[in-house]
Amino acid sequence: MLLTISTTHRPATDLGFLLHKNPDRLHEKELAFGRAFAFFPEAAEERATFALTVEIDRVQLVRGKGEGEGLLDQYVNDRAYAASSFLSVALGKVLNTAMAGRSKHRQALAEQRLPLVVTVEPIAARGREGMAARLFEPLGYEVQAQPHMLDLQRLDWGASPYVTLHLEGRLTIREVLTHLYVLIPVLDNSKHFYVNEDEMENLLAKGAGWLDGHPEKEFIVTRALRRKSNLVREALARLSETAASEEEFAPEIKNAGEETLETPIRLNDQRMETVTTALLACGAKRVVDLGCGEGRLLRELKPHRQFEEIVGVDASLHSLERAEKRLKLDHMAERQRARFKLLHGALTYRDRRLEGYDAATLVEVIEHVDPDRLPALERVLFEFMTPPTVIITTPNREYNALFEGMAPGAMRHRDHRFEWGRAEFEGWAARVATAHAYQVRFQPIGPVDEALGAPTQMAVFTRGATS
Repeated sequence: MLLTISTTHRPATDLGFLLHKNPDRLHEKELAFGRAFAFFPEAAEERATFALTVEIDRVQLVRGKGEGEGLLDQYVNDRAYAASSFLSVALGKVLNTAMAGRSKHRQALAEQRLPLVVTVEPIAARGREGMAARLFEPLGYEVQAQPHMLDLQRLDWGASPYVTLHLEGRLTIREVLTHLYVLIPVLDNSKHFYVNEDEMENLLAKGAGWLDGHPEKEFIVTRALRRKSNLVREALARLSETAASEEEFAPEIKNAGEETLETPIRLNDQRMETVTTALLACGAKRVVDLGCGEGRLLRELKPHRQFEEIVGVDASLHSLERAEKRLKLDHMAERQRARFKLLHGALTYRDRRLEGYDAATLVEVIEHVDPDRLPALERVLFEFMTPPTVIITTPNREYNALFEGMAPGAMRHRDHRFEWGRAEFEGWAARVATAHAYQVRFQPIGPVDEALGAPTQMAVFTRGATS
């Protein structure tokens, strides 16, 4: 089995610092089941490649298991040749510091998303068709799974499960390593060691920050924990705890904070009206509202026949339930009901269901995203979804000084991760537009103060248009 990780980041030899491996040396690690070898087949300024191979001691695997039926299977199998949980364990032993996201000499680079290409060969993709793509694409990878053909003289063997897995994306080294660690055994659908509570804790630790929002979360957890129902239930419950607490807390903090401040100037109504006007003006027929919450914009769009398909996406099931009630979907005529769709999903993971729309909106959403996750959101929206029109609104921090009773330096909402001033928002939007071939224009929403601007700022991105 062979795993390679390549980068064209310059200087590409920084990959050695990130992985804590000197490109000029062969690194060897003794394992309970054999040996791992790590080396750099190429290490130049413009491109570097790290390689990891694992040599399985087949006798060691069966030592102490005794005689009897099934012993031959311990010798005659693919464990020595195909990537499996043995490779995951080797990753954890050889690259444990890098997997934790630490780099003694390049910490800032360790936290940066780099152009990375990963190849695993061969690996068994056992189960449903296209499973490699279902597992890795939501995490931001371009995925190719090239099948290995069996001997054509023995067609009765059936289709081969073995593929060469090729992944390409812009991610941190820590993200790549934790994704591989968890998903290689899931793809193979096997683990060579006993699965218990310790392995559940290990799964939750390695899946922190991405597994809870993965659309195949339940499938991944079930396979990773070898279908042990008690462990699967507990792991899924713990992965849902954060989301559940946010669902319960969000309506309370929203009503108690931001809306209380903004109600006297009808700011939310003005936002919905302004965004709707912009959507009508761009001619969009199929619209997706990302972070739709309780469906206020969806309700605003409802009477306009121009919008043939209206989709709301949110990470909170509670909010989606409230949106369904707000829209009164159960009472709509079938034809009208067909215009609407509510989807549960995370905005920082690629989701093919969201591609192909005429326009996407994020109304007071980006300020709820942790700054270090913004690049993932940008990529999902502007690189993968690529709608012709994107409309984003966010608070103008400067205007906060005009809200009565608001403490200096405070934010309007307890869940806001940041609030930008006008220059900050316009600088971010201009950078994103340039990077992804969009033009952007800005529009204030709400009463405009001569010195502090408007309470809400809106950016309208248009793909390939002239300003």
